[in-house]
Amino acid sequence: MSILLTTLNARYTHASLGLRYLLANMGDLQAQTRIQEFVIGAKTTEIVERILAQQPRIVGFGIYIWNVEETAKVVAMLKRVAPQVTVVLGGPEVSHETAEQEIVRLADYVITGWGDVTFPKLCGEILHGPKPLMKVHAGVQPPMAEIKLPYALYTDDDIKNRTLYVEASRGCPFKCEFCLSALDKTAWPFPLDDFLAEMESLYQRGARLFKFVDRTFNLNIKTSLKIMQFFLDKLEAHPDDPVYAHFELVPDHLPDALKEGISKFPPGALQFEIGIQSFNPEVQTLVSRKQDNRKAADNIRWLTTQSHAHMHVDLIAGLPGETVESFAAGFDKLWALEPHEIQFGILKRLRGTPIIRHTEEFGMVYDPYAPYTILANKHIDFVTMQRLVRFARYWDLVANSGRFAHTLPVLLGDAPFDNFMAFSDWLYANTDATHRIALDRLVTMVGRYLQTRGMKPDEADALLARDYSGGVKPKPATDAAAPKRQARRLAA
Repeated sequence: MSILLTTLNARYTHASLGLRYLLANMGDLQAQTRIQEFVIGAKTTEIVERILAQQPRIVGFGIYIWNVEETAKVVAMLKRVAPQVTVVLGGPEVSHETAEQEIVRLADYVITGWGDVTFPKLCGEILHGPKPLMKVHAGVQPPMAEIKLPYALYTDDDIKNRTLYVEASRGCPFKCEFCLSALDKTAWPFPLDDFLAEMESLYQRGARLFKFVDRTFNLNIKTSLKIMQFFLDKLEAHPDDPVYAHFELVPDHLPDALKEGISKFPPGALQFEIGIQSFNPEVQTLVSRKQDNRKAADNIRWLTTQSHAHMHVDLIAGLPGETVESFAAGFDKLWALEPHEIQFGILKRLRGTPIIRHTEEFGMVYDPYAPYTILANKHIDFVTMQRLVRFARYWDLVANSGRFAHTLPVLLGDAPFDNFMAFSDWLYANTDATHRIALDRLVTMVGRYLQTRGMKPDEADALLARDYSGGVKPKPATDAAAPKRQARRLAA
């Protein structure tokens, strides 16, 4: 074994699609290439020891916003104890502003952009000559039909225990300035028949949860319908053996043909992630986001009332031009549309994204360390931004968890954002914690807060008891294969 492909995943349940693409496209070098995945939080010494146990000549690291700092420590230690090992970096985090990064200084080579063709070529030159002279290599983008699909490289253990990431296309035609996909010229589809054949193989091997990472799944409606029909056929043929699919949808592009297809799916089988990000037209214009807000709202309302899909809708706080008041108005508007989850995100300045052009005009101040979260801007000071960060964390614990289905509407009342912000401020003042709040303690704190708002203790207890029976244990999931939050809502 000469080449080791590795990365630090955010969780064990995440299986790296990028590493599997590289392995699938190694050509003559595939037989001497292996994948070894780690999880962030592991000890640096243990990672380095396990890497060196493979005796690689080349180690390729996948670098992302969530693992860059820990991986830099791994690379620094690896080069000290085994300087003969060649380190190659790739991934979105090192594909832009490359010269500024410490991890790049530590490494031997860097590939920016697509690595499917360039990484095998670079490895061949390192192993057999001529030795590459340049440190940074721009990735070559091949025709999509020439990229070998990686899905056979998901192991049986992956299929049984991990989320399987798949993609029917790469890229995005939209230019939202906070997203790395703004740099793409378009979206490039893989040959559909080949892709569906790979999905069939995964299904036959036991895969039941497919998470699509396509930025714009519903861009080409004919393709979308064929992919959804693949899953619908499985559900109709085996109604007692459910399959689940997660797609990212463009919010204002939901023609009747797609609605008809979506309406055929049973409860929970589809999960849609929809990026609204902001309902403020001025903010949308500033960040080059083209979105028909009326159509987007109508489509979300249709999905929540006329389909059985699980809805996960994104908003981003901290965008240039967005005040707390305008964000609150958008939040309340979205809450009224009744999606199952509102993902309250805080803006991050991803390397290479065009949003940097607004830094001076809007006083955008970002954390210098990954994940480069916004700390303050012209309209939102640091203290207020931290309140929004806590709001986002508590919202995930209380609202998105699905554990307070009956209590949450009472907590929010007729002013959802303002009322939850008041709860968030109170909870932080009384716990001084945003993480590791045990569920039983959280339930107790929600009850106490309701009492501070005038609710009688027995009424608060009775309300919370509607969400729980037999203590604070959540209701059981209906299907172990379903994503946890979908399962919890299906059981409600």
